[in-house]
Amino acid sequence: MSDYYNAFEMSPVPPPGPDAVAPEPFRGIYGMPAFVTIPTSDLAASVDFWVRGLGFFELFGIPGTLTHLRRWAFQDVLLVAAESVPEQAPAMSVSFACVLGEVEALAESCRALRPDSVDGPRDTPWTTRDVEVITPENARIVFTAAKPFDPDSQEAKNLAAVGITPPDIGRDDNGAHAR
Repeated sequence: MSDYYNAFEMSPVPPPGPDAVAPEPFRGIYGMPAFVTIPTSDLAASVDFWVRGLGFFELFGIPGTLTHLRRWAFQDVLLVAAESVPEQAPAMSVSFACVLGEVEALAESCRALRPDSVDGPRDTPWTTRDVEVITPENARIVFTAAKPFDPDSQEAKNLAAVGITPPDIGRDDNGAHAR
């Protein structure tokens, strides 16, 4: 028996598919299970790019010091004023879920603001379509959208080879695992 179980009800990410609809921006206040802190030497320009290019909104700010941005629930970014930022993007990236219908628009919005900031979209061997963006702060941000799962695809075979199989349809096994 696998230690993995279906817990998708915890996530704001909708089931994958070409018609998947992104959830509304989440404006609630919660204890953040994880967040990203990104230093910026131009807080206003950074906020503008993240809002107009990446689709975040300003949850709150401390003028000249910090801006808390969010998209969906659990997609929190703190932009923090700093004297300087790295001259180039690190190899490390942070990824945010999106839906397939958002990928092209995100890429185009970012290209309109910073023409050389976007790589992709591209399809991955783990059934996602990704677009990578280098922000004004030289942060490497990836937006990733799940593609519909095809159990007969090479991707499905690759995942099964490492022990990841789709949950049984209609099977509710959370009770045995939830604590």
